[in-house]
Amino acid sequence: MTTQAITSAPTILTGLRVNSEFTLGNFLGALLPMVRLANTYNSKSQINIFVPDLHSIISDIDGELQQNLIRSLKYYLAAGLEVNPNVHFYRQSHVPAHSELCWILNCIASMGDLNRMTQYKDKSEGKESVNVGIFDYPVLMAADILLYDAVYVPVGEDQFQHIELTRRLAEKFNRKFGEIFTLPATPKAQAEFMHVDEGIRIRDLQNPEKKMSKSTAAENSKIMLSDDPTAVKKKIMSATTDSVGKIQYDMFNQPGISNLLQIEALVNDMPLQDVISTWAGETHYGDLKQKVAESVATMLETFQAKYREIDDSTVLGFFEEGEKYANEVANTKLHQVQKAFYLR
Repeated sequence: MTTQAITSAPTILTGLRVNSEFTLGNFLGALLPMVRLANTYNSKSQINIFVPDLHSIISDIDGELQQNLIRSLKYYLAAGLEVNPNVHFYRQSHVPAHSELCWILNCIASMGDLNRMTQYKDKSEGKESVNVGIFDYPVLMAADILLYDAVYVPVGEDQFQHIELTRRLAEKFNRKFGEIFTLPATPKAQAEFMHVDEGIRIRDLQNPEKKMSKSTAAENSKIMLSDDPTAVKKKIMSATTDSVGKIQYDMFNQPGISNLLQIEALVNDMPLQDVISTWAGETHYGDLKQKVAESVATMLETFQAKYREIDDSTVLGFFEEGEKYANEVANTKLHQVQKAFYLR
């Protein structure tokens, strides 16, 4: 792919699993950056925001899925996403081309490729068996991206390996069948496009060596978007820090303090370096915690108020309109792939 293809009018694509409530980490690390990117580029780029419900059933099958997918779109809207004709919302399962392209890509992917995926290793460690979906979902992710010629796919750093896999599969396909797939940008270029040095990773409040996760049992370790703002303040005030006694950004030696500085910057849409400079030389951890607690609580109050104003019928209307677009684009690409495999 040429530089011109990337810089002219890139397709930007994102999707967040909807198995359960989102954490502050999901919001700051994925959803909010995507909203800001979409609002910046939606005048010239196609912005694809899809609900990966097929990915969601890999680990959780329950009756709340439909409500969760509606809620996920409400999150984007409550976060300030500006809707125009270039912004498209769709449910993955309502665009059958995703599943078919996944199967075709499976026929060129190697077991070695998938065996190397860190997330598969993590999720299968210590288990006698895991479902095939956990092993294979990076290929479905590749299909999600390649169907739409998506160049930028804002993801956390834990997904960068899957972007690399998508690029390898596209390159392998193109070498054999011609230039059918557009390669997504490299992880480094993705980070540069998002204006971050690396993927954003909000840490667990009680164990900052780990990322904040909705599946963590300890309630004080995570902040959910539906949490009462007063309770959130208490969680932040009880966050694990260290005994260094100096406020500075050092994710290796002071992950707890560094996490708080990162949260403060992201919640207020400030450059991280500006926040670091503001607190340089300070030693009172409690003051930093208090400031971060106030910032997060204020943000949540505003966000939750906007969320309550959005009704389900509005969301379903956006999905139906977006799925007409998605099926048209995805089927056009899938037909090219089918012809290459002599399926048409």
